[in-house]
Amino acid sequence: MTGATLLVELLTEELPPKALPRLGQTFAKGVVEGLRARGLAAAEGAFRWFATPRRLAVSVSGVVAEAAARDVTEKIMPVSVALDAAGQPTPALVKKLEAKGIPLSAVATFERRLDGKAEALFHTATVPGARLADVLAGIVQDALKALPIPKVMRWGDSDVAFVRPVHSLLMLHGADVVPGTVLELAAGRVTRGHRFMSRGEIVVATADAYEPTLLAEGKVVPDFAERRADIEQQLVREAARQTASLGQYADLLDEVTALVEHPTVYVGEFEAEFLAVPQECLILTMRANQKYFPLFDAQGKLLNRFLIVSNMRLEDPSNIVTGNQRVVRPRLSDARFFFEQDRKAGLSSRVGKLDSVVYHNKLGSLGDRVQRLDAVARAVAVRLGADDAQAGQAARLCKADLVTDMVGEFPELQGIMGRYYALHEGAQAVVADAIEQHYRPRFAGDALPDSNIGRALALADKLDALVGFFGIGQVPTGDKDPFGLRRAALGVLRILMEAPLPLDLAALIADAVASFPPGVLTAEVDAPLFDFMLERLRNLLRDAGHAPAAVDAVLALRPTRIDLVVPKLEAVAAFQQLPEAQALAAANKRIVNILRKAGGEFAEPEVALLAEDAEKALFHAIVDVAPLARSHFQNEAYTDALRVLAGLRAAVDRFFDEVMVMAEEPLVRQNRLALLNQLAGLMNQVADISRLSA
Repeated sequence: MTGATLLVELLTEELPPKALPRLGQTFAKGVVEGLRARGLAAAEGAFRWFATPRRLAVSVSGVVAEAAARDVTEKIMPVSVALDAAGQPTPALVKKLEAKGIPLSAVATFERRLDGKAEALFHTATVPGARLADVLAGIVQDALKALPIPKVMRWGDSDVAFVRPVHSLLMLHGADVVPGTVLELAAGRVTRGHRFMSRGEIVVATADAYEPTLLAEGKVVPDFAERRADIEQQLVREAARQTASLGQYADLLDEVTALVEHPTVYVGEFEAEFLAVPQECLILTMRANQKYFPLFDAQGKLLNRFLIVSNMRLEDPSNIVTGNQRVVRPRLSDARFFFEQDRKAGLSSRVGKLDSVVYHNKLGSLGDRVQRLDAVARAVAVRLGADDAQAGQAARLCKADLVTDMVGEFPELQGIMGRYYALHEGAQAVVADAIEQHYRPRFAGDALPDSNIGRALALADKLDALVGFFGIGQVPTGDKDPFGLRRAALGVLRILMEAPLPLDLAALIADAVASFPPGVLTAEVDAPLFDFMLERLRNLLRDAGHAPAAVDAVLALRPTRIDLVVPKLEAVAAFQQLPEAQALAAANKRIVNILRKAGGEFAEPEVALLAEDAEKALFHAIVDVAPLARSHFQNEAYTDALRVLAGLRAAVDRFFDEVMVMAEEPLVRQNRLALLNQLAGLMNQVADISRLSA
């Protein structure tokens, strides 16, 4: 039977804009999978999803009205239970067949085959294919239940619950309405378009006519991706007309696409006097509150113009533009007022207020936290050769903007406003920049602090959170991480690795632990937190494209200098390309196993106890290469060090071919173990080479 296009649309009140793309994709996926599972749509058949503020829809090509009949085989029961000694059906089999509605005469057609170790009876029956009219409503209902909706609502006198009130259901297969009821709505072919520009009720003749009909009569662009592309094209074109740029706008573009059905871009403006306020405040006000797109000049400086994405297309849009300009002006006035009032009070004067702000009931106030940051940031700055006084000043001021009016209204501006207020008070630029940058990186791919003062404070801030919450037993579990400790750990690792900074991670953790007063931290911190950091580092390195085996080999040594991890990985990668690599890795694995089984401590090998030529040769080979290898290690030339060690392969191979390590004579045996221990210690300074063995 030839298939036709199936169209399903649910018309609702305005759906949550930030969730709209996911709702549309998930709904379409649920419907398509339901059709495919019943044989009504091809496994690789084409489909499209639609999502606007007021509708979720899916169009599926090649859907048949009735699936083909299929053979279904099911196990009945073991032969030993089903048949007696004479091969006749037992009462148990008769009862089972009655329950399934299978005639007793069908036993002769049953297949006997092994099921595990026992033989069993299997029955094959031809099952009629599913009918679209019988199952579509259920498929749609299941797809709606699977939507990622945290909260549902009820309306009117009905018990129906959904994320928003629903108004109509459209289910068309070709030109035919597929009967069914979903959310107490009977399926039909009538929908509605734009709230103000549509002709009213719209009759959709066929499933294929859905999109063009909705656009022509309803003034709705139902395809989310097409609507987004249209908006972006209009924004770029209008920005060019204004000789301006849009800056970063992707996130806002997605949200605005979910707010309009028939987008049109207009230009608005505000008084230039507002530009005296830090542009981050104005940008956030326009983007977050009004969903406007700010415009910037070639240097990235904010202009007093913005772009409006309207849901109306009018020949004379003056009322729309004027209305939006009138709405944004009070928002900008509020931002200016907050900025001016905050500057009058100053930043330093607010530090004392942090004592009354609770950070965590077990970790004290923000004032307590600032004191800890002061101590740790100073210690890190000294190690980096930076000014500890500047680090201390930045630490004392870095949280003060949290009690300003501007950050109280716009929490996203924390740090940013602290920088402006610190500069206004006369702080040095490096101190003010550190106040803003100590939150970095806020997310994957975010920029890092660009000064050692900023890096010291950023490390102190993140380590304080990690140590504090680990110290009170608030360790991330599963997908739960309410305090953002995974993000903090990744921030520490990225700063150490990408700056890079010659700091010891274990020592940094110890500094942060020491900054807490006695009795605050009640759980062990150092080892569990270090393990947690190494696991985050493992994932970070693998995501960056480093080979898992190489990552495991390097991290097996539990390195504390994170800045040296990538150079070590590069050295391991180069080592693996050498012809000697695999043989040495296998030998090293053998050595590790031998030493583990032997146990105990090993002294330096004694020359007098070397009996075999092969072990003497290995000893002298180690003596020859060790000074050069150690020199390369000390100079962090890890690739050169491993290349030198690769020259030991012949001596190592000969040793294992000719020497019995576990000799009967105790002194000889212990000396050979000591020789292998010396070799392992030399070989495994960059990574645990044994983990590279195939």
